[in-house]
Amino acid sequence: MSRIGTWLFTTLKGESVGEDEFGNRYYQERGVAEGRWRRRWVMYRGAAEASRVPPGWNAWLHRTIAEPPSRAPLETRTWEREHQPNLTGTGQAWLPKGHLLRGGRRAPASGDYEAWRPEDDSGTP
Repeated sequence: MSRIGTWLFTTLKGESVGEDEFGNRYYQERGVAEGRWRRRWVMYRGAAEASRVPPGWNAWLHRTIAEPPSRAPLETRTWEREHQPNLTGTGQAWLPKGHLLRGGRRAPASGDYEAWRPEDDSGTP
């Protein structure tokens, strides 16, 4: 659910330009004087999560491309992967080896590493 101010602005000044596969709706400002930029924004379906904005719509929002993907779809590249949600802060978040939540055990440091000790610091760089 969006805030009342955004909803009101969208109702009064917004022109719908499309919707993405996640149900997010994209708008631009209508009734703008010639020579001025039209504001662009997204109304998220569900929680406002910026990582759920597809690349084409992100490019349009940031003015990298002029036409929205609903009018001029971007070419899909062979190396592109399906969207994965941002799992930071969840139980499915990636944790590196040695992370405290994975037991805190890491492989020992190699022989060329010596931990710094404050009493060894002579103050010279």
